[in-house]
Amino acid sequence: MLRNGRTRLFLTRAPLPGAALFLGTALILGTALAHPAPLRAAAPLPPSPPAYGMKMVPASIPLQDGVRLAANLYMPDGAKPGEKFPALLEYLPYRKDDGGLDRDHVFYAYMAARGYVCARVDIRGTGQSEGHMPDREYSDQEQQDGMQVIAWLAKQPWSNGNVGEWGISWGGFNSIQMAMRHPPALKAIIAVDASDNLFQDDIHYIDGLMHVDEYEVAMDLHTTLPPAPAFPLDEAILAARFDSPPWLLMYKKQQRNGPFWKRASLQPNYDAIKIPSFLVGGFYDGYRDSVPRMLANLKAPVKAILGPWNHTYPHDAVPGPAIEWRHEAVRFWDQWLKGRNTGIMDEPRVTVYVRHYHPPDPNLKEIPGEWRGEDAWPVRRTQMKTLYAAGDHTLSGAPAKPDLHALKYVPSAGAEAGFWWGEVLTDQRPADAYSLVYDTPPLDADLEILGMPKALLPASATAPLANWFARLSDVAPDGSVTQVTGAGLSGAQRDSDENPKPLEPGKVYPLEVEMHVTSWVFPRGHRLRLSVSNAVWPMIWPTPYPMTTSLAIGGEQGARLVLPVVPFEERPHPKFLPPDLAPPPPGVRSEGGTWPGEWRATRDQVRQSTRVAWHGSNATQFPWGRETQDEQMTYEVADDNPAVSTVRGEIETGIHLADRVLTLHGVVDFKSDATSFYYTYKRTLLKDGKVIREKSGNETIPRDQQ
Repeated sequence: MLRNGRTRLFLTRAPLPGAALFLGTALILGTALAHPAPLRAAAPLPPSPPAYGMKMVPASIPLQDGVRLAANLYMPDGAKPGEKFPALLEYLPYRKDDGGLDRDHVFYAYMAARGYVCARVDIRGTGQSEGHMPDREYSDQEQQDGMQVIAWLAKQPWSNGNVGEWGISWGGFNSIQMAMRHPPALKAIIAVDASDNLFQDDIHYIDGLMHVDEYEVAMDLHTTLPPAPAFPLDEAILAARFDSPPWLLMYKKQQRNGPFWKRASLQPNYDAIKIPSFLVGGFYDGYRDSVPRMLANLKAPVKAILGPWNHTYPHDAVPGPAIEWRHEAVRFWDQWLKGRNTGIMDEPRVTVYVRHYHPPDPNLKEIPGEWRGEDAWPVRRTQMKTLYAAGDHTLSGAPAKPDLHALKYVPSAGAEAGFWWGEVLTDQRPADAYSLVYDTPPLDADLEILGMPKALLPASATAPLANWFARLSDVAPDGSVTQVTGAGLSGAQRDSDENPKPLEPGKVYPLEVEMHVTSWVFPRGHRLRLSVSNAVWPMIWPTPYPMTTSLAIGGEQGARLVLPVVPFEERPHPKFLPPDLAPPPPGVRSEGGTWPGEWRATRDQVRQSTRVAWHGSNATQFPWGRETQDEQMTYEVADDNPAVSTVRGEIETGIHLADRVLTLHGVVDFKSDATSFYYTYKRTLLKDGKVIREKSGNETIPRDQQ
């Protein structure tokens, strides 16, 4: 089981980004609709009502090379003869017939009832689709196939010729990527929890820094599964799937930005998207920064919602409040795929959830705050406020006297900062104990920020490679510390993530750490805290050298924090419908969910080493059998020898059928020393407890400024 969407599969593991709101009338009528209708009626129309039931129809989509892709079409039931509908494509490797089956029924019932055909398509070589699985995410093959899928959907007898693509995480990623390719029938996209920059914001590198994720390990095994529900074990299937090279290995060889990552990244070529986009992100999601960037840079029509969610669809959100965002999606699709003016493009461009203070509590079910509509991004009334770090570890509006603060590198520090700059976290005081910390005096009035704070850090290190992490937190009067946002920067990437260069020990470099997009209201009497450290482990792989870093304080160019402060202005307060959840399909029942699972940190005081262990499990019952999954990740680092760090991932999937039990077991070991990373993996396939196939391998990968 992987995290939601990208996911922590299968929605139990990938922020919000403007320009012109509308295309010219001639362009709208000429290209946006195959069957044009005026988009500017005298009065907006309500969204399409729930006039249909839902039926699921399997389909096989032929490709030019003879391969056929498998699809489930969730169609309006009760349509009139000759009635035409738009198609909504979700295009994933997450197995429509087992991994995503229960989620799809719940998700698509809302849309089918309102006159949309939802096409859930297995990517080549995954699920029921034929062919060899691509060798990576978002491959050229995946996108070329997607172009043909979109054309096929537009030509079906039930189709009105208009296709939208949407999805969360992987489905949001390839929605953006397909829009960049301009298939003629693709008229609009909705991207939820997606990214426009694969090197900086995908799961393999976070802020351009090496990250080893449960998702990567799970996908190495998940993509080997034979198609459900028959689970054939013929040689052709096993050779194409079980014997395929592991994806994680390829990503870990690409340790700097460049063509490998840029090929499928939108940033900085935002003009590549020429169709309307609806962007949805969450302040507790690791992929949220694409929303503000796309809002600020897209010239095509764009809408956005930034809510208080982790990596999940907003109708199924934890933490909440959950909303029935599909109501807004129907209004958007109606506008661009049915030619009905719903008025959605006349409303505020971005709806943001203004987060109010909450204590540090990873079990918090609902985030306090309120919804607000804004017409532009950045918000026009934003005022950039600079706070300067001082020698007494305070933050104030005036530059301080020159000083120099040193910090010993503790590689095991920072687990409290989370696993991907998302999630609701615990108290940050343990992480702050190994950081340089700067606090404002207690506030004399509430202070709201909305945007991407920056930490400007004149810093040096005694080693040739160091990372810096800046975290912004809210310090309550009782001393508890709630993290608001943060980010990291490799000193080697100070000028370029394509051409990293070693640090000159002792030399001061002006570093700019742009933190991830956030919304927060600091209450009167609370303090703002800037924390600066060199580790947030196990989120980021440790740099290999023991060292001390220094931060220059004082003067206009000393260490400082720049905040996007938003003064009060009376703005619209949108209201959303509560979630409308359909039941899962008959005979399908999910139990548990691997994420967030169980986390345990243990410290060996003699060896001065730390271990973080994570465990998660889940099961799903189907009419034809039962699938189970159990995962473990164990990270270890020694403070006196950070070069030697390790992570071990272990996953077991059970397929319990009427006539046999299949077990797939995978182990990945990823280790480092000062010069190299070492990757070892082993897959084992068992039938009724007997090993019938194995695949293993190992490789040494040179460290490249990571």
